Amino acid sequence: MTAAPRGGPGDGRYGEAVFRPDRTGEDARIDHGALAYDDLTMHRLRALGAGPGWRCLDVGAGTGTIARRLLDEAGVTSVLAVDRDVRFLAGRPTPGLDLLEADVTAPDFAPGRFRLVHARFVLMHLPEHDRLIGKLAELLEPGGVLVLADAVDLTSDQAPRTPYTTAMRAMWRGLRDTIGTDVSWVPSYPHLLREAGLEAVAAEIHVPPLLPGSPLGRFWADTWERSRAAMTATGLVDDEAVDEAVRYLDSGDCAALSAGMLTAWGRRPPKTPR
Repeated sequence: MTAAPRGGPGDGRYGEAVFRPDRTGEDARIDHGALAYDDLTMHRLRALGAGPGWRCLDVGAGTGTIARRLLDEAGVTSVLAVDRDVRFLAGRPTPGLDLLEADVTAPDFAPGRFRLVHARFVLMHLPEHDRLIGKLAELLEPGGVLVLADAVDLTSDQAPRTPYTTAMRAMWRGLRDTIGTDVSWVPSYPHLLREAGLEAVAAEIHVPPLLPGSPLGRFWADTWERSRAAMTATGLVDDEAVDEAVRYLDSGDCAALSAGMLTAWGRRPPKTPR
């Protein structure tokens, strides 16, 4: 599929300018983040009813941890896992798991109708949020549920200045300047889901603990390493500051809030008899 054009700040693409899938260890970086967030995501999806008979769409499926857990734990009938590069998915074939290498921003992206459409840490990297949320809502069958999750930045100006907060601020700025990542609009998810015509809209925020030596700490260290050039280009940090922040993550002095994950959901109204 042909990707939709981009414009303005951050004309690069996730997986091209940064976080290239062909770079050694990129799948491990994704999995370190999954260890911090997957349990909460699965709890929410199962609470919303995901189970036998459900046909699901997982957008930006990454290494497929959620897609496989939907099949193995929730017992859904099938999952279509979509990503612009499916190499991490193709390495582990699973019954009921179908793969589609495609760009969700493409005008001709129309993979069918689903009882569940899920996208986590995807839309924050893409422009045209309103249009994409409306597009994903249109992929729901009547009564189906759309679940969106993205990061919430907790390193405000009032947060203590530490090597961690300094690096995180540079990371968010660098990713915005490079690939257009923008988490400032994420708290508007409930409103955007209602505008897309969905009902029973609700949301929650989860902030996993940031502990020395934890998988989440490894995720942020790897993320900074892969986005180092974008971070230093902001002028907010230099290489020494990034290295100091990586050491801080593994030290007993580490005391910080990781980025939160806001999850929001809504249901497409069921068909009404004529």
